[in-house]
Amino acid sequence: MPRLLLAALAALLALPAAAATPTTGASTSLDLETIMADADWMGQPVESPYWSVDGRGIYYELKRDGSSVRDLYRADPSSGRSVKLDPAAMAGADGPAVFDRAHRHAAFVLHGDIFLVDLATGQRRQVTLTTQRESSPQFSADGRALQYRAGNDWFTYDLAKGISAPVAELKFADDPQAKQPDDLGQLQLDLFKTLRAIKADKTAVRERTQALEAADAGRAPQPFWLGDKIKLVNSALSPNGRWLLLVTEPKGYKDGKASVVNHYVTDSGYTEAEDARSYVGRADPAPQSLLLLDLTQHQSYPLKTDALPGITTDPLADLRKQTMAALEQAGKADQAKALKAPNVRPVTVNYGGIVWSADGQNVAVQLRAIDNKDRWIVSVDFARHALVNQQRLTDPAWINWSFNDIGWLKDGRTLWYLSEHGGYSRLYAKPLDGKARDLTGAGKFEVSAPQLSADGQWFYVLTNKVAPYSYDVYRVPAAGGGLSRLTQYQGVDGFELSPDGRQLAVLHGSPYLFDQLAVVDAADGSAKELTHTMKSAYLAHDWIAPKIVEVPSSHGAGVIYSKYYGPANEADAPASRPAVIFIHGAGYLQDVTLQATPYFREQMFNNLLVRQGYVVLDMDYRGSAGYGRDWRTAIYRHMGHPELEDLLDGKAWLVKHHGVDPARVGLYGGSYGGFMTEMALLRAPGEFAAGAAQRPVSDWTSYNHEYTSNILNDPQLDPQAYKTSSPIEYAANLRDPLLMQHGLIDNNVMASDTIRLYQRFIELHKKNFWISLYPMERHGFVHADSWYDEYRRIDELFDTYVKPVRERGAP
Repeated sequence: MPRLLLAALAALLALPAAAATPTTGASTSLDLETIMADADWMGQPVESPYWSVDGRGIYYELKRDGSSVRDLYRADPSSGRSVKLDPAAMAGADGPAVFDRAHRHAAFVLHGDIFLVDLATGQRRQVTLTTQRESSPQFSADGRALQYRAGNDWFTYDLAKGISAPVAELKFADDPQAKQPDDLGQLQLDLFKTLRAIKADKTAVRERTQALEAADAGRAPQPFWLGDKIKLVNSALSPNGRWLLLVTEPKGYKDGKASVVNHYVTDSGYTEAEDARSYVGRADPAPQSLLLLDLTQHQSYPLKTDALPGITTDPLADLRKQTMAALEQAGKADQAKALKAPNVRPVTVNYGGIVWSADGQNVAVQLRAIDNKDRWIVSVDFARHALVNQQRLTDPAWINWSFNDIGWLKDGRTLWYLSEHGGYSRLYAKPLDGKARDLTGAGKFEVSAPQLSADGQWFYVLTNKVAPYSYDVYRVPAAGGGLSRLTQYQGVDGFELSPDGRQLAVLHGSPYLFDQLAVVDAADGSAKELTHTMKSAYLAHDWIAPKIVEVPSSHGAGVIYSKYYGPANEADAPASRPAVIFIHGAGYLQDVTLQATPYFREQMFNNLLVRQGYVVLDMDYRGSAGYGRDWRTAIYRHMGHPELEDLLDGKAWLVKHHGVDPARVGLYGGSYGGFMTEMALLRAPGEFAAGAAQRPVSDWTSYNHEYTSNILNDPQLDPQAYKTSSPIEYAANLRDPLLMQHGLIDNNVMASDTIRLYQRFIELHKKNFWISLYPMERHGFVHADSWYDEYRRIDELFDTYVKPVRERGAP
């Protein structure tokens, strides 16, 4: 990739009104204060693009300089011109739209209210004007009504009459009319005919009201009395208006004790406490259940999960038996009893996991076992009021939290879904009574973000088919037939299909280009650039193009894709040089791509390190996204171990191919990268000259449930996995300089993680460890002063302990 790629691109890109014109010329000097300054000096990424209702414009957002406010723009795909909308124009803007089956009407949400558009005339009608935020607009199967939500309550708006009405009234209490008399009450009825007459009259009134409601759609619906033992989590209305599917959980379920973060620098001048989150294993997520309401017959039916394949089999039976035996032997019988497996494994409903067919005749629901080992896609047999399994995905490690998209083909009888069943995410289609077929073909690549064209003929997907680091939009016939590449960017981050299916709004970037917007022909892939929001001061720098390399694994894992930053002319570099390995965060994240990196500050810091004489390697270690199921789950029950093997292989590759002194290799990273920095220094003492760990997880028992239990199970059930995977367990091994840095109001990875490890080092009488705390920062730093201070310390750490040539064994 040429060094001044951005300068060449600038001439090709259309500029919105707010963008600065890029310049080319001599590179300006690079310094730490510039790198860590507020990112506004660089430019802004294009965010949240969506098409206008008429398909003639694309809306998108840009962060305003000096503020967190996002301004709304509208781009004309024909002319390439972008206009920032003022408040008056924003009031007349569209929101992301849905369309009826005949494509006569569209609906969208704007400032929390519902709007309706007649596509033939362009007439716009505001359906709601409330202080409550409405959401989820959808059209009825016959196109005569618009359905929408306010909270979890559903309403229907009659297009002809212009009237909104609730589709159901849900009462989470017992029906007072259904209460049966106790023994004393029955005695009263037996004794007094007047009481019997009053009771009979009440019953007759209720039955007549129910009959009138059933015969007259103009009457408000009678309530569903659902009992006081459950609460509503989610709901989904069928387009034909017949069914309402509820997701519930037990009322009063305890989530576990919340941890606390303290704000020390406050407006009030007093220390203020804030509840954060509970720790893993303190309480499992609440089990969820499905309740089907028949709105026509006014009946409710529980949809039981006990017939799903594998639902009564404990996938952790061997581990459970081992742990329970150890507890009983230790005299902890009560704790052992608490680990007994349930007869039917509890489940939750995946976010976005309920999808109705357009005609309302079928529904798909995606269920996930709370133990993280199974995902079921089910349909509903409405005659039997029962779930029907359509696809079971099981994994002895854990089911991915990505690649869970589902939907219906235009026939309303064929499901489509993503699944890692074959080791990589693929797009499948399955008739309700037939077998699944893979639409996207074999190979070692991932498929994501499927969108079905309005005519139902094509799927458009994002995939890295060419190489793990190269992402583009492809299309495939809905009937199958192989992927065809549409875009050539290699760095596509997302896309939206136009209402008529003829164009795509595509977000794309590159290592030094924040996401930009282009419009792409959906048939031939021809593209027109609509934005360029990078600033001349940023483009003036001669940034180092990272070289994507393949580091061989010495542990049979194949190759570890990595980004290498080095001097322009390696031949002029010294024979022995220092190196730094940057470790990305999140664990399951891919940083070795041709897309815009989320680590733009770290990328600039890597440039600065190279200019100071280092070379830098950024690795997609095992556990990273983009490389399939086996790479993802390699860390199951032993986080920090396969990844460390990969980091050591990266070090060996630098020594062999780039003249790096093995005694002068440093490490740094944040979050999961901070965790791995600690694991590297504590599990491989002497291998790395120094490390800087930002906001690290030092003890997985204090991280959250949703992430941690996937990879390490519950700590009560699998305590060894937590001991194996937590840096604090290896604190006695510290011998290399370690700088730990943490935001004090971090409510993701608590500062207590770092402080507890610091205390362990104190008690172990360790040397060369430091802590730096930032009173006004959460997990992701937002203040330039904090960024600068953090990286000034890292730079000084490397300058002191990594860069100088020392004799072996010298401190």
